[in-house]
Amino acid sequence: MLKQRLGGQADWHALGESLFDGLSELKGPAMKLAQIVSQWDDVLPPELADELARLQRQAEPMPWEDIRRTLVDCYGDLDTPFASIETRPFASASMGQVHRAVTHDGESVVLKVQYPGLAQVLEDDLRQVRRLMRLGRWLRMPQARLDAMFEELATSLRGELDYRAEADALSRYRQRYAERDELVIPEPLPDLCGEGVLAMRYVEGTPLRELESAEDGLRQRLSTTLAGWLTEELFTHGELHADPHAGNFAADAEGRLVIYDLGAVIEVPTTRLRTLMHLLDATLEKDPMAMDEAVMALGGRQGQGAPLALYRETADAIAPLFAPGPQDFGDIRVHQRVRELSPKIWAALDRLQPPADTLLLSRTLNGHYWNLVRLQARLDMTARTAPLRQWASE
Repeated sequence: MLKQRLGGQADWHALGESLFDGLSELKGPAMKLAQIVSQWDDVLPPELADELARLQRQAEPMPWEDIRRTLVDCYGDLDTPFASIETRPFASASMGQVHRAVTHDGESVVLKVQYPGLAQVLEDDLRQVRRLMRLGRWLRMPQARLDAMFEELATSLRGELDYRAEADALSRYRQRYAERDELVIPEPLPDLCGEGVLAMRYVEGTPLRELESAEDGLRQRLSTTLAGWLTEELFTHGELHADPHAGNFAADAEGRLVIYDLGAVIEVPTTRLRTLMHLLDATLEKDPMAMDEAVMALGGRQGQGAPLALYRETADAIAPLFAPGPQDFGDIRVHQRVRELSPKIWAALDRLQPPADTLLLSRTLNGHYWNLVRLQARLDMTARTAPLRQWASE
């Protein structure tokens, strides 16, 4: 374990601070990797995860002059489209940072600006990240998991460079959910979008991560909206928001769920959804052989020997969330069992060997699950999944 490698008791907070300082300066792939890992609340010690989570909202900003060059390349004279631009960003992330601006019509907009030269250095950075990922062995991550994580990271980063695709996704989602009053998706402004710049109307909101101590009614409204939206995403539209870190979600002044970032959206085929429901059925029935069949159908368990004991333990850990009636996602006893289970699953990955797309879907659903935990959601998962399980069996 990492604690032993460091010679006794590990100072997770200090390690997290050091990683934050270094990765926030690197930007790009290394920082994105830390953001992804920080979403796995069941993987890292809480002190380390909390420090890495700061990368979702408090990364060191790039100097304004560097950002200004990208804006000038996009717009030419900045005084033509804008009456003012705030030189200090109000958000900095792995691939870009966000600046508020005001048009000559007095409209508040936000400009998501890609870091200059990022596309040119991406592949070199990815090679460095592959070397950095050897540190994962300190946490006893199997090589198969590390390799699949790297492929997921590389695919995600290359896709996030395309801001025009994200603008298209924002427009598609706004149209798709136009009748859903409880959802807010910022409007892209095509006339102000360009190479390396995504312009949107400004939507103010309180980030989800800051809502853990909010009034219970607000948290339950947001939880219900988030769970309903994810279900519709998957089972009606066959897509899923694949960057579920808490910084991408917020609550506006009316208590509506704001979805800020659509730079990563994945397709989830109907056949995959049916198999997931078969796996859920087998899990709730505590049938390890049926669980193994579903895992194999998902593309995993290519190694030798079904980990039947692990399947049984998984079923026991998940069962409380699917007891009849509303279940409390904030119950520490439930997700503590999930935390304890994850290292055992990772240790069995030499036998499970899931492909990268399965890991991406698992990581995404896991991230959304922990957002519901943060909100201390109370959801009737039996009632929510019953029609989906019936649909899968037809």
